[in-house]
Amino acid sequence: MTSASSPSVQGIKTVLHPVSDLAQAKAVYAALLGVEPGTDGPYYVGFDVAGQHIGLLPGGGPQGLTGPTAYWHVADIEAKVAEVTAAGATLKDAPRDVGEGRLVATVIDPDGNLLGLVQDQ
Repeated sequence: MTSASSPSVQGIKTVLHPVSDLAQAKAVYAALLGVEPGTDGPYYVGFDVAGQHIGLLPGGGPQGLTGPTAYWHVADIEAKVAEVTAAGATLKDAPRDVGEGRLVATVIDPDGNLLGLVQDQ
């Protein structure tokens, strides 16, 4: 376990949502959040509000998401993956660079819930 003085988890700061109609979803989330997206492309739309990032992925994106997925921001993704898999989680997607120094990984908890991990370098 990590000491309380040096947290290895910074909390949930990113939630990704699979969507079937990106334009419609973008309008709904813009109305909900009260801001326009900061990232707006055909394969990803992202909103930054109140210290959180909300992302929309057409068709679940390359991750194949079927429902909203929370991404826990961590200080050391490799160490956290090792820690949670040793505790009983199953690795789904190994840590990989998704651009701009951001590493992401996903694990599945013993009940089948998908947990995302993010490390910003």
